[in-house]
Amino acid sequence: MDAGGAAVNVLAALTGAGVRVADMAVGRPSGNIAVEDALTGEQTHAALAAGIALADAEVDGGADLLIAGDMGIGNTTPATVLVAALTGSEPVAVVGRGTGVDDAGWMRKTAAVRDALRRTKDVRTDPVALLGVAGGADLAAMTGFLAQAAVRRTPVLLDGLVVTSAALVAEQLAPGARQWWLAGHRSTEPAHSLALQRLRLDPVLDLQMRLGEGSGALVALPVLQAAVGTLAQMATFDEARVDTA
Repeated sequence: MDAGGAAVNVLAALTGAGVRVADMAVGRPSGNIAVEDALTGEQTHAALAAGIALADAEVDGGADLLIAGDMGIGNTTPATVLVAALTGSEPVAVVGRGTGVDDAGWMRKTAAVRDALRRTKDVRTDPVALLGVAGGADLAAMTGFLAQAAVRRTPVLLDGLVVTSAALVAEQLAPGARQWWLAGHRSTEPAHSLALQRLRLDPVLDLQMRLGEGSGALVALPVLQAAVGTLAQMATFDEARVDTA
């Protein structure tokens, strides 16, 4: 991705979007959320602040539409925990196949989500604490990014499950932020559909994508560009002197 060879780089070039890669390293890997907190309180706040700063930098640089993406193996697991915690859902109803795990892998993933979800029972009304217990630096940074974009009155095109799970948390942090978001697509993950439903967002596309990186949002971007261009440039009947009598 940093070298320019990922799917997001290809799609961004096609749509005229820029790509910024941000390393949310916080000094150590996130904890195993099935048995321990993902982040310390200090790390959670640092990641949130980093996401806020990224949003400010993009808006100050002239961006009029933002997309958040993710990179990581296994990151649909904490994302699913966040969605389950904020929607009151059972693990078996929300756990998906991620990058395509087999039945045994799905069972292990479901058990991990179940154990992590139990650990969130005392922090589900505290979005910052929830990120520390069951999120990670990437999810915390995306939460800050999405909330701050709304504060800066800049629309965001959401990608898949990971980004949308952060959006659920951001809506808790900044109620009403969802009014600045559009859903680029619906992925194959059950938790993604549930999160979109909770946010009351209808996806532009539903193509069974599950790559991440912001790829689904970038595939949807030309559709939005077409809509904006048509609304802005297509002649009205009056302008075209069409007789409707």
